[in-house]
Amino acid sequence: GKSSLTVNLALAMAKSGRSEGILDADIYGHSVPAMMGIADHRPTQVEEMIMPVPTPSGVSVISIGMLKPRRDQVVAWRGPMLDRALVQMLADVYWGDLDVLLLDLPPGTGDVAISLGQHLPSAEVIVVTTPQEAAAEVAERAGTMASMMHQRVIGVIENMSYLACPHCEADGKEHRLEIFGSGGGARVASTLSQRFGYDV
Repeated sequence: GKSSLTVNLALAMAKSGRSEGILDADIYGHSVPAMMGIADHRPTQVEEMIMPVPTPSGVSVISIGMLKPRRDQVVAWRGPMLDRALVQMLADVYWGDLDVLLLDLPPGTGDVAISLGQHLPSAEVIVVTTPQEAAAEVAERAGTMASMMHQRVIGVIENMSYLACPHCEADGKEHRLEIFGSGGGARVASTLSQRFGYDV
């Protein structure tokens, strides 16, 4: 899913020598800590600052899920609480000297996306979609929202594009099964490029 792309991107950048951090702001599915093997970890506080959780890969992580009293508790926050949580994770966390801070956001154009646009208007955005028409429409709205908040969309990633047929691979052939359809990523990139007047 979207979070696995965030994690893989961070790990790839870390392997190339960059200093990386991930801020998991997905209120609906804050799964980055579990993917990074730190699901039961909590950040520590040093004086006025919160220390992100380090991982063996060198990528530091803070997640909205780490702000809950219990891991199994459901986040049922709305605008003002979400905004405060995002500000806390941006301003009160000691990230150190990072090359890149990746933020994993919930899908769509909700409160977190709006807050991020207000607090980080110069952030660059990668829009993630899947091949289906409905997913592409949601991704287009998210990209358009980012542009309205003065953020630059720098790319589109289509996830779950196809499944490599295991039977054909065993015979040394390539056969792609487009289980979820096709064309969503190309559609999103084309639509956003036309709207913004630059190549996405």
